[in-house]
Amino acid sequence: MNYEIKHFPDEHKFVTEVEGETATVVYKLFDKYLDIIYTYVPTSIGGRGVAAALVEAAYTYAKENGMVPQATCSYAVLWLRRHPEFLK
Repeated sequence: MNYEIKHFPDEHKFVTEVEGETATVVYKLFDKYLDIIYTYVPTSIGGRGVAAALVEAAYTYAKENGMVPQATCSYAVLWLRRHPEFLK
């Protein structure tokens, strides 16, 4: 499913709204790394790929801007294991 994802670079986050609920990915930047530190999806909209879409948007942004994806957030760690192409 396609979600309208907005990036707020000054706040280091990506967000989307689904059925009036807000889901968020928060990241930190250091050196050449973009580290996802927190992923939040309300349970009422869980299981629809919302977190995956947010994480992919963040890591796509990282790659397009010459940064290396990193993950502190446990969901993002699993996502990177499933998508090793983002680490190349």
